[in-house]
Amino acid sequence: MRPALLNPLFAALTTLSGIGPKLAKLYARLLGHEPPRIIDLLFHLPSGAVDRRSRPLLRDVQPGQVVTVAVTVDHHKASPPHRSRAPYRIYGHDESGDISLTYFNARADHLEKILPVGETRYVSGTAEFYDGMLQMVHPERVVDEAGLASLPPIDPVYPLTEGLALGNVRRAVEGALAHLPDVPEWQDAPWLAQEKLPPFSAALRILHRPADPTDILPESAPWRRLAFDELLAGQLALMLTRAHMRRQPGRGSAGEGRLRDKILKALPYSLTPSQQGAVDQIVNDLAQPQRMVRLLQGDVGSGKTVVAMLAAATVIEAGRQAAIMAPTEILARQHFATIMPLAAAAQIRAAILTGRERGAERDEILKRLALGDLDLLVGTHALFQDEVSFKDLALAVVDEQHRFGVHQRLALAQKGDAVDLLVLTATPIPRTLVLTFYGDMDLSELREKPAGRLPIDTRTVDLTRIAEVEEAVGRALQTGQRAYWVCPLVEESEKSDLAAAEARFAELRAKFGDVVAMVHGRMKGAEKDAAMARFASGHAKLLVATTVIEVGVDVPEATVMVIEHAERFGLAQLHQLRGRIGRGSERSTCLLLYKAPLGETAKARLAILRETEDGFRIAEEDLRLRGEGDLLGTRQSGMPGFRLALPEVHRGYLDAARDDAALILQRDPALQSARGEALRHLLYLFEKDEAIRLLQAG
Repeated sequence: MRPALLNPLFAALTTLSGIGPKLAKLYARLLGHEPPRIIDLLFHLPSGAVDRRSRPLLRDVQPGQVVTVAVTVDHHKASPPHRSRAPYRIYGHDESGDISLTYFNARADHLEKILPVGETRYVSGTAEFYDGMLQMVHPERVVDEAGLASLPPIDPVYPLTEGLALGNVRRAVEGALAHLPDVPEWQDAPWLAQEKLPPFSAALRILHRPADPTDILPESAPWRRLAFDELLAGQLALMLTRAHMRRQPGRGSAGEGRLRDKILKALPYSLTPSQQGAVDQIVNDLAQPQRMVRLLQGDVGSGKTVVAMLAAATVIEAGRQAAIMAPTEILARQHFATIMPLAAAAQIRAAILTGRERGAERDEILKRLALGDLDLLVGTHALFQDEVSFKDLALAVVDEQHRFGVHQRLALAQKGDAVDLLVLTATPIPRTLVLTFYGDMDLSELREKPAGRLPIDTRTVDLTRIAEVEEAVGRALQTGQRAYWVCPLVEESEKSDLAAAEARFAELRAKFGDVVAMVHGRMKGAEKDAAMARFASGHAKLLVATTVIEVGVDVPEATVMVIEHAERFGLAQLHQLRGRIGRGSERSTCLLLYKAPLGETAKARLAILRETEDGFRIAEEDLRLRGEGDLLGTRQSGMPGFRLALPEVHRGYLDAARDDAALILQRDPALQSARGEALRHLLYLFEKDEAIRLLQAG
């Protein structure tokens, strides 16, 4: 049960006055939570501030500065009839000079009410000179003497979404602050004193009601306080999860390795040293009486699926079952296609289960699974469903784990008795972030690419030369090569991404005929598969795609990758996309089309891709160039981000949070002391409820 003290923070935003269903939809988009709650708004921190402390006479106003000036209103000059675009002007003065207040599309009755002729009003905004006269367009604030006393000297500025005005958000935040309780202190008092950090609730109040523009900087004490809280909550939750997993007795699955040997003989190549090392670590883990919780991190094309298959063979030889779960149907089917010949060589009975297997076919798979007539099941999140039951699940392999939460990974682990867990990720993650997100796991890394892979020739090309690129792609198609053409991320809207892809598809189809196919995220599963199958078989030679092909698509014959508007993609994503080529024995080329002029970050990003194919180096550079925001946003690389902590600013607190969490659990593993009780509040605030449930489960 969440502590009652915190309940007001988790109330819907619509409980605040002035927020109805229509505004709630906009806040849901802005805050990324449906329905939006008071806590989501309080954690939506300012991105800037307006300093209203400057109150000069009119003659001393510096153009372009935000000022608050006292103005005596002289007269109103309304827009002429039938000229609605003409401005509405209000003229006023003080003892030192004159000013014009200019409004567009304004209601005269409203302006006459807030700026009555003959009265003095305090007007705040940015002033400029126009036709030799001082002018303020759409003043941000207009108040009388009484209003001036309550006008904040510093006004926070927030990130917005279309349809939400700054005033809406400021008023809503003020309403939300009224619901903010003073919570018990969960941090160590000497640590707070050493770092000069305020209490949690005080930190939020300072950030939303700054007394100085520096109060809202990420380096400020209030923001550092919240960042450390979030990092500590994350580390504590990971350690509790790990302790819970470790406390559950495991069941060793050991064998002589007969099935592994059959799979290795069926492979057209030998394992790389790091693949062999990872297999040895996993086989050793599986034989232990403790449960395995291991992360296998490997670059694009480093051979994670084969390692997962060898792990599955180990438990299957011991007479038990394995499951491999992928985040998308395309990826699940790709795994299945890779696995089937290996499974056949080792006489392993395997099947696939996604949302598409229905009726009698699905019933048959579920029946065989429950009876133990299936050794290995590959699928999507359909594997979580209640009716899916295994006879004896020993190993759960979860691919692209950052798309699944801790609770989902636990849900799959609960499909059997003491299930061992192997998580695969194709996004190389900088070491600091591995410890932050996967601190509850042991780590194996695949550093090399399989033998025989040739380097990819990566070039950058200005978009004005797109006709030349099309000609080059045409020549490649004539020699029997296959190519991808990836269309840009236009904005946070699938529709606009899709429109860009459809327009390019139509143009390339007109040029090259029906050898051009298209795949995008809004297609039905069967349509996607049909398009992919045409491309894999060579009936289609050019595949126009959105980023749906980012993960897991494996067509060794594809040797050309064109990425349009490459400057709009994150480094990690460009690297993932490029990894779709260079998988066969032919030389491959990746063309990054960009629109000039490039910003410094985009220029550096494209330069790194030209220099290296090492995903681990690329990930480190990505963190350095862009900070945590995009790198960890699901849009760019699919990892869960922080809401408040910014690793590029607060990474110094990572080790402290980890050490503190370890010390807390060493002294008070059940969080039952006074500080432990306060820390339960922290875990609920940052929605690490799963960790609390694990505590209760014992």
